Amino acid sequence: MISEAAIARFAKEVAKYPADQKQSAVMACLAIVQQELGNVSADSEKVVADYLGMAPIAVREVTTFYNMYNQKPVGRYKLNVCTNLPCQLRDGASALHHLEKKLGIGMGETTKDGMFTLQQSECLGACADSPVMLVNDRTMCSFMSHEKIDQLVDALRAAEAP
Repeated sequence: MISEAAIARFAKEVAKYPADQKQSAVMACLAIVQQELGNVSADSEKVVADYLGMAPIAVREVTTFYNMYNQKPVGRYKLNVCTNLPCQLRDGASALHHLEKKLGIGMGETTKDGMFTLQQSECLGACADSPVMLVNDRTMCSFMSHEKIDQLVDALRAAEAP
């Protein structure tokens, strides 16, 4: 299920901590699993728990607390729209609804072609730039007007065209 290369990466992460604190590498190990498999399943949580000497429920608590861990398969592009109060006051809900219409899906769903998954997110730490979005848990997009959202989605679709 998880490759030898991923297990070797676990070891590198664990080595960063004192031997009696190897559980501190849980987030890094979950990120490695997600990079390899695309999501973190209950089976892969068990592998991480066994490797780190943790109770499986303790790993599950981490997976379910942070929305950066995909608990089920997601689209090629995961779009997280901040819906916390500061963004709500500056059109965060409007940005989310615009994306739902443009993609033809609801929040938490994936497009039929598997290209986009839409999620809401708690504070992304860029309140002054709202509304904000995070693409694939890595790229922050600020001041996301409807026009900028359309440009982003169109550019991502074009990047995937043959």
